[in-house]
Amino acid sequence: MQVFDDKHIKNIALLGSSKSGKTTLAETMLFEAGLINRRGTVEDHNTVSDYHAVEHDREGSVYNTLLHTEWRNYKINILDAPGMDDFVGEVISAVRVADTCVYLINAQHGVEVGTELIWEQVDQHKKPTLFVINQLDHPKSDFESSYASLKSHYGNNVTLMQFPVNEGEQFNGIIDLLKMRYYKFGPTGGKPEKLEIPEAYRNKAEELHNELVEKAAENDEGLMELYFEKGTLNENELRQGLKIGMMNHDVFPVFAISAKQDMGSGRLMGFIDNVAPSAVDALPEHTTDGAEIVHDTTASTELFVFKTAVEPNLGQMTYFKVVSGELRPGDELINLSTGQNERIGNLFILDGHERNSVAKLTTGDIGATLKLKDTHTNQTLAHAKSQPKIAKMEFPEPRLFMAVTVAERGHEEKLGESLHKIAEEDPTLTIEFSNETKELVIGCQGELHLSVIQWTLEHLYDMKVTFTTPRISYRETINQASDSHYRHKKQSGGAGQFAEISLKMMPYVEGMADPEGFNIRGKEVIDLEWGGKLVFYNCIVGGAIDNRFMSAILKGVMEQMESGPLTGSYVRDVVILVDDGKMHAVDSNDIAFKLAASNAFKEAFEKARPTLMEPVNSLQVFVHEDIMGEVMTDLQTRRAMIMGMDTKGSYQVINAKVPLSELDHYTTALRSLTKGRSSFTSKFDSFMPVPGDVQQRITKGNKNDLVEA
Repeated sequence: MQVFDDKHIKNIALLGSSKSGKTTLAETMLFEAGLINRRGTVEDHNTVSDYHAVEHDREGSVYNTLLHTEWRNYKINILDAPGMDDFVGEVISAVRVADTCVYLINAQHGVEVGTELIWEQVDQHKKPTLFVINQLDHPKSDFESSYASLKSHYGNNVTLMQFPVNEGEQFNGIIDLLKMRYYKFGPTGGKPEKLEIPEAYRNKAEELHNELVEKAAENDEGLMELYFEKGTLNENELRQGLKIGMMNHDVFPVFAISAKQDMGSGRLMGFIDNVAPSAVDALPEHTTDGAEIVHDTTASTELFVFKTAVEPNLGQMTYFKVVSGELRPGDELINLSTGQNERIGNLFILDGHERNSVAKLTTGDIGATLKLKDTHTNQTLAHAKSQPKIAKMEFPEPRLFMAVTVAERGHEEKLGESLHKIAEEDPTLTIEFSNETKELVIGCQGELHLSVIQWTLEHLYDMKVTFTTPRISYRETINQASDSHYRHKKQSGGAGQFAEISLKMMPYVEGMADPEGFNIRGKEVIDLEWGGKLVFYNCIVGGAIDNRFMSAILKGVMEQMESGPLTGSYVRDVVILVDDGKMHAVDSNDIAFKLAASNAFKEAFEKARPTLMEPVNSLQVFVHEDIMGEVMTDLQTRRAMIMGMDTKGSYQVINAKVPLSELDHYTTALRSLTKGRSSFTSKFDSFMPVPGDVQQRITKGNKNDLVEA
């Protein structure tokens, strides 16, 4: 297989909402280049990209799939990313290693919510971007409306390169504003006729061409001078200006195609070849310290691992980008995260599930290798330990949490191992065993993500599992001061047990001063593992209780705080003052004082107006203005506190704080309510007091058990 240098390698990520045609475009790009002799379809389950069985079942992309095409002496690495925000982790990895993002816009709908959310990743890394308005052959195609939605969202940097002729079911032509030619396609698409622009479109084309020239010129002083001197720019000068604008994130070219009919894909690939940045032009990578790593083939080899996957019958496949230097089979590298040596075996260029061996990969190229011992996603491989680690990708917090159990008894350990293997491939999946609720809880991005996890467990790991809503991890605290006195006495022949404790309890407030009126002889401030604080004072005078028993008293308090009196939840933000008591010269011991302290704490807690606290999440909902009312009404039924609203393009962003118990299956509810035209992000914010009526409902009859919300 031909090896390309860094000047002739282009890395693109195909992005866009579900059903925008990314996989179809990838298939067409391979077909146009002659790398495949027939185009598969998503419906027939025979595309190069969507090759996993779960993708066939869903008829949509789940994974970020690597493939490549070759066009006029350039190699274009293609990362076909899924369109549903449930699979945002795959999108993040694609954006990270791409040098150009190719955004597909469904001509029926224009900019959709999924597109808006993906844009945050693109904009964060300032990736050169071009937009492709696809499906212009659809009866409901509306190019002008789609273009207007792009301008509304992304401003005047959106720059028209083409517009369609005979849009809709008769679509068969494109006016190209860079080359000022009319591309007319036959009934089966493919290579078009290159004609003069028809008279009916001449004035529009010239007007838009002039706008394109002005946009290209304003990105470079030299080009601006040429433009003032000549009144125009030639094709090469236009390309130069557009490339500079794309690199500065100031120009977002817009193309018009029908990927399904193979109309316009060749012209798009030509633009990627001629204008989009090559590997040597690409934006530098950043180290964990924020320094830049410039792409340089003469530098020491350094790889960034952006994806790992376990392939049936093969083992772990590691996907990477060569950030600097060159890589050959047999090279020895060091994992900068673990310090372990890794020997590179075969090198592959991937086209879906097909592996093509290569003798070398150079700076900027993307490839894969098999069976590395201890290397995972987000790690750096380098020739020398002194080389800097590349900054990691950041993944969003889970939006849906579910407790998982396995059907067959005795398979709990296998379940944990299987989930951790899946999590190695999917950094957006979290796994945690809750000591508080005694449940194995996974965190994922939504119902679709959950369904893929379940499919993987059942089909690849042969495990039947059940998902249920996890118990809510409440917290308990107090609202007023109280005191208690407890005597523990046990006599059963021989040495007995005796301990007597008086303590005072009060709420803890951040920054509070030491209580007045007490003879404080010792103080411990404990940051509790479950959040909040315990402040423990020793105020014993006159030797009523030996100092040696204070650690046992503290232990009794801590044990009671691990299972509060209201619901068995953790207790937080409490001040304890042990101010009196008695002991016996023979019968007093650590166990007696621990038990006395535990009971004294419980008694004081119940007199201190105990309050249940619930976890509250910070929520951002992205929604069209025309359905915002329905979303707001639904949030109010979920006890949401609306914190404010922002505008992003044609979307409204609702900022709210919502109790976690009210967000059960919110992904499904929101998708149903808005017909898929919205999305949200969610992360833990704080614990807040539960309203009285809700607390009464939760605690009624369940004082010693954890309660499901």
